[in-house]
Amino acid sequence: MRNAVVTPEGDRIRWAELPGEEPVRVYLHGLGATSPAYFAETAAHPRLAGHRSLLLDLLGFGISDRPTSFPYTLEAHADAVAEALRAAGVNAADVIAHSMGGSVAILLAARHPDLVARLVLIDANLDPITPERGRPGSGGIAALSEEEFLAGGWERIRDVAGAHWWSTMRLAGLEALHRSAVHLTRGSEPVMREVLLKLAIPRTYLLPEADVPLPGAGELTAAGVRVVPVPDCGHNIMLDNPEGYVRAVAAALAPQATG
Repeated sequence: MRNAVVTPEGDRIRWAELPGEEPVRVYLHGLGATSPAYFAETAAHPRLAGHRSLLLDLLGFGISDRPTSFPYTLEAHADAVAEALRAAGVNAADVIAHSMGGSVAILLAARHPDLVARLVLIDANLDPITPERGRPGSGGIAALSEEEFLAGGWERIRDVAGAHWWSTMRLAGLEALHRSAVHLTRGSEPVMREVLLKLAIPRTYLLPEADVPLPGAGELTAAGVRVVPVPDCGHNIMLDNPEGYVRAVAAALAPQATG
């Protein structure tokens, strides 16, 4: 386990690191998750292993610190990740990012272009989400005020999230979980999709085959984003179909994919 201070107050981001060659691969998890639990199996797969790999937990989640003073906007998350990567001596990395982590990765690439050479987004959030009570994810969390969530509303989220998701969601700071969900539903300014369209690096977007067609896929493809359906999976592609996910990521990061 490695760590780096990423705020003036001394808060630390932590990650599990696998040794290997350049280019570095950075893995970012989704809301209420943790990168080692979601990515360890596939990062060590023979088709993806051999690169220095940072399975990084966003501030507020997993093994990273959980400050209550941090804003947890998508932009703040991206800047904190940038601090950690610079402290780790990383530049021009391949960033593989799931769900909310994909939203953060898009902004990381836009705000800190020296740090990101290629993006692989795994069913990432590209657009704002309408909050809705009773849902397990960001929409359900953001439908509650922070006061309501901290006063026990989190228990309702726990009950609808299910045991698997809650096993990592419970590691998050409550303020981190709520504020991250609120800002994810609002989206960045400009919104993540628009930022992604303008990035001048190789970009791949993985989604479950059952969710085809992806809204706006034509515009993404026209901008050079490779949209790749993966069969036999839901939102957690790397967990539901590891072999299909590894094939798609390996193809996205193959040497010929850089051009």
